[in-house]
Amino acid sequence: MEVEKKISAVSSFRLTSRFFYALLIVIGIFILGFAFPWMKIAGIFSTLALSTLVLFETLFLYTGKPAIVAVRNTGKVLSLGDENNITIEVSNTRKSRYFISLYDEIPYQFQLRDFEMVLSLKPKETQLLKYSLRPVTRGEYHFGYINIIFSANFQLISRRIQCAEPQMVKVVPSIIQMKKYELIALARISTMSGIKKLRRIGHSYEFEQIKNYSQGDDIRSINWKATARKDSLMVNQYQDERSQQVYMIIDKSRNMHMPFNGLSLLDYSINTSLVLSNIALLKHDKTGLITYSHRIGTTLPAEKSTNQLKKILHALYAEKPQNLEGNYDLLYRSVKNVIKSRSLIMLFLNFESSYAMERALPILQKINKQHLLVVMIFENTELKTYTHQKAEFVSDIYAQTIALKLSMEKKQIVSKLRKYGIQTILSRPEDLSINVVNKYLELKAKGLI
Repeated sequence: MEVEKKISAVSSFRLTSRFFYALLIVIGIFILGFAFPWMKIAGIFSTLALSTLVLFETLFLYTGKPAIVAVRNTGKVLSLGDENNITIEVSNTRKSRYFISLYDEIPYQFQLRDFEMVLSLKPKETQLLKYSLRPVTRGEYHFGYINIIFSANFQLISRRIQCAEPQMVKVVPSIIQMKKYELIALARISTMSGIKKLRRIGHSYEFEQIKNYSQGDDIRSINWKATARKDSLMVNQYQDERSQQVYMIIDKSRNMHMPFNGLSLLDYSINTSLVLSNIALLKHDKTGLITYSHRIGTTLPAEKSTNQLKKILHALYAEKPQNLEGNYDLLYRSVKNVIKSRSLIMLFLNFESSYAMERALPILQKINKQHLLVVMIFENTELKTYTHQKAEFVSDIYAQTIALKLSMEKKQIVSKLRKYGIQTILSRPEDLSINVVNKYLELKAKGLI
């Protein structure tokens, strides 16, 4: 909506640097008049000329309708952790050229104090300006007015106006990532960069159709009766077994507060949960959500209704980190009460020590006996980077040794979980979504869910 906030003429009036340069020249002429009397006359004429130009430009900028209008488009929501494009459409409504400095009042969360766009608009011209913002916390972000300072051809004075209404935009779990990985669910073998090509082992028991044989089809699926009738190779095609239950369980305790590239581990888990929920629903599976820390948070039973993804999105948006340790006994009771049939459980947590893993291991074993449990553990990429830096002092060697020990302990945690039959993913935070999607597709291809 094109909105201009009314600003008084006095507060909107600006003298430009060009005016002060011109004024310095006039003063210089008067100074020279002390040595050359005829220069005083030149000074008077230059003063009159400068005053006339200022008066003319003032009348030109302040009469009639606003010469410049601007409209901001942020979209309905912003995606957490992604570069979100913001566009501003700036239009010149008159038949004159204008020089513009534009300042958008960006939400305080971004701490941008030097935002400025400089442009010039030809008569009746419209330009589309673009910039991007990367929010790293969920919540409400408030945009203010668009401040425009513009001047005409002489650029001796400028006028400030404010356009566009202040607006509030919510930052929600990453919609952009969700759309990016949505294509994976639409193909049996994905060719997207980063997605593994999976050989399908066997097939489910849900028959779909009989089709002509093509290279790569499983020869064990050849339908010999149909082949005899058609006089060409025909194969039975099966579809993934549907209506399986997939639960995302997210730990909100203090272990998930660690930030990587601006986002906490909790936010990485939230973004990935939304991505996987969308893909599971497109695969006709049921999805549910449980969050916990020292107490149980959100509990959404698995469904595949049309608004289930919306429920999950709203629930994930409202999640807040907690400062206490996770209660695994409470988690087990919640899983037992909420999840009544065998399901795939994607558990997002983070163990920084073997001691923490040992405390949770008996509970994880119990859950794994009743369900197919996949545990996501985060790799500390900053520690790994630190261990590869060149050591200059003895203290650096000591610190790198400790960092290497902690990195090795994380790998030992993963090995021990796998030893007890618990499927585990050790992932860099930024690769979590792709690794979880690959794991889900792998389990579907193997018919384990």
